[in-house]
Amino acid sequence: MHGPGHSHSHALDARRADSRRRMWWALGINVGLLLAEAIGGVITGSLAVLADAGHLVSDAGSIVLALIAARLAALPAAGRRTFGYQRSEVLAALVNGVLLVVVSIAIAVAAIGRFADPPEIDGWGVLALGVFGLAGNVAATLVLARGQRDDINLEGVLRHSAADALGSVGVVVAGAFVLLGGSPVVDPIVGLLIAILMRLIKEPVDVLMEAAPAGVDVDGVGQEICGEEGVRSVHDLHVWTVTSGFGAIAAHVVVAQGADRDLIRRRLELTLRDRFGIEHTTLQMEEEASQELLHVENVRPA
Repeated sequence: MHGPGHSHSHALDARRADSRRRMWWALGINVGLLLAEAIGGVITGSLAVLADAGHLVSDAGSIVLALIAARLAALPAAGRRTFGYQRSEVLAALVNGVLLVVVSIAIAVAAIGRFADPPEIDGWGVLALGVFGLAGNVAATLVLARGQRDDINLEGVLRHSAADALGSVGVVVAGAFVLLGGSPVVDPIVGLLIAILMRLIKEPVDVLMEAAPAGVDVDGVGQEICGEEGVRSVHDLHVWTVTSGFGAIAAHVVVAQGADRDLIRRRLELTLRDRFGIEHTTLQMEEEASQELLHVENVRPA
């Protein structure tokens, strides 16, 4: 007979398998859209369609990174890699971001070059591709939205997919505008807007620079620690990101003389988890020095 721990582990494995399956479906949809829009953009001459195809590269890349992260997260830490291989995701995201910078610059340069003399584009073709892309993005979003929302990788991919639908809406607008007799200059304008909206390399660079997790106020963390009963001060406070969704904190916490350091530490760990979402904590508890001890330290000969 298996205990409740075994059942919980089995359920967790089942949820992870379901998340991976949904991400594979979303990846297939994105790759199909990417190929269709890349070919269609060349045929119709639409920069907006090509820009949306470039945005789909970002989506496909985010799904691949999420799938890689799911695999690497299961690998145990060993030897010098005390955090395992979790930052492999960040390195891959940085490479993906650099490639997107190149794509964005190329699209922006092409768009600026078309403003003075915009070429004729196939309005019906652009409109059809926009509708097709929008339908595909909605389908991918629905596939992901029906999964387990407590899976951080799945949630991140879902946000990417939902945001990419905006690019498809822009393509639809460009195609409809041209069909209604509007100037074809709308096409490079939409293409430039899509290029600007692409996610670039800020997040992976922040992680590699060990910046605090997005949305975490380091000063607020310090104030929260100092507000705990029995805490006198905090110093050497460091808050950083190990990888996407994995924040960590280390600090020296000075407590009052005679205070229960273990109890205060446990309370702080719960507070940091509940208020800031940081579960990896290393807190060195230090007892406040007495005036007598400080006097001895000051008069001790050099």
